[in-house]
Amino acid sequence: MLHRRVADLMTTAVVRVRPDTGFKDIAVQLAEHDITAVPVVDDQNHPIGIVSEADLLRTQQSQSDPSGHLADEHQPPTESVKAHALTAEGLMTSPVITARPRWSVVEAARTMARHDVKRLPVVDDADRLVGIISRADLIHVFLRRDVTIYEEITTEVLTRTLGLAPAAVTVQVTDGRVTLTGFVPHRSLIPIAVRLCESVDGVVDVTNRLAADAADTGGTPQS
Repeated sequence: MLHRRVADLMTTAVVRVRPDTGFKDIAVQLAEHDITAVPVVDDQNHPIGIVSEADLLRTQQSQSDPSGHLADEHQPPTESVKAHALTAEGLMTSPVITARPRWSVVEAARTMARHDVKRLPVVDDADRLVGIISRADLIHVFLRRDVTIYEEITTEVLTRTLGLAPAAVTVQVTDGRVTLTGFVPHRSLIPIAVRLCESVDGVVDVTNRLAADAADTGGTPQS
């Protein structure tokens, strides 16, 4: 089965800034390109941090508002330093969590969840910035048409990988939800079939209604 990788979904025309890029210039870049964060790169195009809208907003949060409320005086020291930073080097979150072009979308999604980040700069084997992938990019996987998912499951999973006869299992796909109905030669194939279908790009859920013709030990047929 051919699973889409980070390289297939990432944005390659990456807006980037240097450590000495000023606060105002960063804000302009975010606004002009309609993005919410920008990687910070060094002279070798290695990402060394990332500046997001949230980083810029710290400056506003640290100021007294027009109604007379004072700024938060109990910020952690690191937050206070960022709130008064004027360049990307002071504003950025570092070290930056990165991805590789060859990663699966599952690996990218798990990395985002584990580190609680919304995007990952993508680097090559020399750690140079080659793209960026966001949560929104990963969601594109679930926009695959039902007929495409159906064809991959019936052709790649059931026929080519598991060697099942096309008429043995009926596959229904509705809004990414897959239902498997029919018979497989051995009971041990059922969890394998389900797991492989779950791994198909765009599948949201798999309902298993499969039964086995016989146990692996060659016992009597199972209903």
